[in-house]
Amino acid sequence: MTANHPHPSAALAEFAANLRFEDIPAPVLRRAEDLLLDCLASILAGANARAVQAIERYAAAMGPASGPAQVLITRRQTTPLFAAMVNAAAAHVVEQDDVHNGSVFHPAAVVFPPALAVAQALGRSGKDLLVAAVAGYEVGIRVGEYLGRSHYKIFHTTGTVGTLAAAVTVGRLLNLNAEQMLHALGSAGTQAAGLWEFLRDAADSKQLHTAKAAADGLTAAYLAQEGFTGARRILEGAQGMAAGMSTDADPARLLDRLGQRWALAETSFKYHASCRHTHPAADALQQAMREYKLRDSDLAEVVAHVHQGAIDVLGPVVDPKTVHQSKFSMGTVLALIARSGRAGLAEFDAALGDQDVAGLRGKFRMELDPEVDSAYPERWIGKVTVRTTDGRVLHARVDEPKGDPGNTLSRPEIEEKALQLGVYAQAATEAEIRGLIDAIWNLENLAHVGALLPAK
Repeated sequence: MTANHPHPSAALAEFAANLRFEDIPAPVLRRAEDLLLDCLASILAGANARAVQAIERYAAAMGPASGPAQVLITRRQTTPLFAAMVNAAAAHVVEQDDVHNGSVFHPAAVVFPPALAVAQALGRSGKDLLVAAVAGYEVGIRVGEYLGRSHYKIFHTTGTVGTLAAAVTVGRLLNLNAEQMLHALGSAGTQAAGLWEFLRDAADSKQLHTAKAAADGLTAAYLAQEGFTGARRILEGAQGMAAGMSTDADPARLLDRLGQRWALAETSFKYHASCRHTHPAADALQQAMREYKLRDSDLAEVVAHVHQGAIDVLGPVVDPKTVHQSKFSMGTVLALIARSGRAGLAEFDAALGDQDVAGLRGKFRMELDPEVDSAYPERWIGKVTVRTTDGRVLHARVDEPKGDPGNTLSRPEIEEKALQLGVYAQAATEAEIRGLIDAIWNLENLAHVGALLPAK
């Protein structure tokens, strides 16, 4: 589909409403399964986070104590609305869920929780779930690209665009027609929200962003099924999302090779348990430490050469007060890489009160790099300059961070990551995660999506 359609919102709605399993290439379906498993493991890893527990208590107080959809972190059953809300909150807290570089959007956290909850409620098949998820990814990623870098500077794209992606996902499971899907987009867009200011205070808002995006998108789709109308040009209208939330919106991105370019396949897995903006520099420092056989005591100063988006998001975090906030601290992430060679969940848990990490953190700083910035967000280049205590100046560069499509995780690596995440918060046993892996690899053949984990 060309980018010259006179009504892009309607074109996206038509695509999502009419997408069929047979339209989607097999490699895209396999990648969707990979991303689903990665997301489910991230949900389980987030089970014990304080913010997630607060949202779960809220959901338990406000929602029914029984229903067709499963809250994965507790195994209790409730309605799709509240299951999607809690699961989406949990998916985004340990910073291991996926990311699409060009849109700077984390689709899994806002697509798979409502997809799973509604598929369970409606008795949909594994194929139905996959089609709905692909529709949500394709629309959500393009809207994120459309709204551009100016949007991301202030707005958390996963919260804003995620609301539309969730609406499309649920709308596809509800079999909305193109007109209804357009109204679902309108109702989703008018609810879209999420601001970065929370990072300055180590606040819990990031989990609310994904929880509300999933729940509000679901609400928009169900209302559209009831004949509830929404703005028909919520994206490109004179008082639509781009008008209010962007200064560099690019309409050509909305329909870019729609149905031919599969944006889902461009999505990256997160290797480190931290904000994706830290990953390129972390990979480059890993390379430098290995290549030059350095220890953390050898480092006098390290400059991470970054894009402006990294400075915008990570810059406010200079003295992290919580484990989650520390994942947005470039100094903390690079200190863990220098000390341990990795920045995983256990390393972050141990680092918060560690004075050695705090002291090492001061040796790292970010610097805007024109090459890195001009390549972003399509490419996330990692570059570091290391000055050693013996006076050497060393350089390292990574053009494609671990987890990106050209440097992706294999299925065995995805399974290993799922096992590590799934047992992290003791929300599931290793045997249960292995059963979950088998279920997702066989999802296409599942006649009815039910509870993925046994009741406790």
